[in-house]
Amino acid sequence: MSEIIAIVDYGMGNLRSVEKALVHVAPRSRVVVTADASTIRQADKIVFPGQGAARDCMKNLQQADLCQVVANAFSNKPFLGICMGLQVLFDRSDENEGIDCLGEVPGRVIGFQRDHARPQMKIPHMGWNQVSYRADEQVEHPLWQNIDREAYFYFVHSYYVSPAEARWCEATTDYLQPFTSVIACNNVFATQFHPEKSADDGLQLLANFAQWKPT
Repeated sequence: MSEIIAIVDYGMGNLRSVEKALVHVAPRSRVVVTADASTIRQADKIVFPGQGAARDCMKNLQQADLCQVVANAFSNKPFLGICMGLQVLFDRSDENEGIDCLGEVPGRVIGFQRDHARPQMKIPHMGWNQVSYRADEQVEHPLWQNIDREAYFYFVHSYYVSPAEARWCEATTDYLQPFTSVIACNNVFATQFHPEKSADDGLQLLANFAQWKPT
């Protein structure tokens, strides 16, 4: 029986692009876009995407009654967060004058500050940038399989995550300053960049997720 990969639909995010990419790289899996709590609970793997503002994201999750469903998936299933689907995992975002988020990862979400000495560094951070994953790992994370340590991925964001615990920082990117661009721990992996928009390396990461079996 094929595995079910559920893409959480709470009214935000590049859902169809994520779905299309996953169908392409995981033809043996059943990929579903769903807001149904029962379907999400029964799925084998969870993808939690998102775009837009933290306030709207949290409002939509609450209205769809999906906060606890996402929290449960975060705790016990292979879980991939993308963009806003990374940021709202944290305790609080500075966006929209301060928004309480899901609180699954200790830390906060902080806005980029303009550097007037470097006017070419615009906000939002938009386009391709290098992602450097941890060089101190004795065993490379399975989702980096067949991806270079300094590969480029596609970003669109004005805020970045700041984990309170260093163990969560899986990769960093430099834009205006170094920031955490990927978190990972146990069954959770979440990216600030968009793998579905990141050409071959993005597709490779999604393919690795489809095959991932956390221990």
